[in-house]
Amino acid sequence: MLAPVASRAVDDHQDFDFTMENPKIRAVEAFPVEQQGQTLICLRDPSGLAPEPIMLGMGAYFIVTLFDGKMSLKGIQAAFAKRFGEMIPLEKLDELIAALDGAYFLDSPAFQERELRVREEFLAGADRPAALAGLCYEKDPAKLRLEIAAYFDPPEGPGRVPAVRKSASLAGLIAPHIDPRRGAAAYAHAYHELMAHEPPELVVILGTSHYGGGPELFSATRKNYATPFGAVETDGGFIDRLAARYQGDLFADEMLHRGEHSIEFQALFLAYAFGARGYQVVPILVSSFHELVASGVTPARDSRVGSFIAALRSELDADQRRVLILAGVDFAHVGRKFGDEFGADRAVAERVQREDLGLIENIKRGDPEGFFADIVKDRDARRICGLAPMYTQLELLRGRSARLLKYGIAMEPQSESAVSFASLAID
Repeated sequence: MLAPVASRAVDDHQDFDFTMENPKIRAVEAFPVEQQGQTLICLRDPSGLAPEPIMLGMGAYFIVTLFDGKMSLKGIQAAFAKRFGEMIPLEKLDELIAALDGAYFLDSPAFQERELRVREEFLAGADRPAALAGLCYEKDPAKLRLEIAAYFDPPEGPGRVPAVRKSASLAGLIAPHIDPRRGAAAYAHAYHELMAHEPPELVVILGTSHYGGGPELFSATRKNYATPFGAVETDGGFIDRLAARYQGDLFADEMLHRGEHSIEFQALFLAYAFGARGYQVVPILVSSFHELVASGVTPARDSRVGSFIAALRSELDADQRRVLILAGVDFAHVGRKFGDEFGADRAVAERVQREDLGLIENIKRGDPEGFFADIVKDRDARRICGLAPMYTQLELLRGRSARLLKYGIAMEPQSESAVSFASLAID
């Protein structure tokens, strides 16, 4: 029942505890993949602290679901025997624990040492490294420029060079944060529109924080965002002034920036569009408003959200530069991969599109209350992962009209799931 574990990166000098009595799996992603006609479960750590994914057979995955830090190995043996009708030897459990611990998927002393080491390295650096270069997009600058340029080509793209350059600047932009190769046309439409206007001098990037779970909802970093085209400069002075105005701690969860892609992709496309000089950015990750959706409380009435919006608005009011508020967001996440009991097929995609376009009408009106109410009415059944940064953006740009540039849905037949996304310009 225990399929072999895939190869992974392990530090040679580490000594791992192979005899944990109550193993505990960390909060990581698990999704099915097909390999040679066999269904395996891929474990992946979105934070990047476990640097390589690991593949498990269904029996091994069942065991891992029991790694809650409380169940003993004997209890796990009993649960396995009840489920599969055979006893799993303790040596096999130890082998699985060793493999997972060696790959940093368990909450253990080995992982805690790894986390501390990575944190120290990240905080010591001046730049936030381009974590997904070479994975989600080309790492070589020349190849990358060709790759991104092709996203702009018709029929799906808007064309490589804006036909008319407008003298005014955009107030806001909504762009995807899905893998650029899947959201290529929507990225291209967003940044083509941006390039058709007077370029911004300051870009406040509100990115979805997929992994923030602490009390702080907003997380900043003073680090520049590295891209293959050069490092996009962060305005550290602006961030320091914002932090002084804000009643919370903008740096408590700064480590979230290390592996989060929602701002990385925007920095990449900004550097493609304008180069890495001539403007500065303010990178802010916004964590989930799930508890506010559950309670129905309008986010601006929450002291954490209201305080941040007031602080950022005040700082922006005092700034004389051309400012763009950029949200790196996606929309719906539906299907079995995301916990639904149904698979995402064409009919589901059509329903999602209808509901998304209804939600987008609130964005087009610059209506944050209507936007939030639309999501609350079904308790965020579509899992709008850009809810928090988009709401924050709408509050900052309240009443400004928006234009839908491109809408898309990425279907994932393998997991019977789908993700929707859109690009909009806010005038």
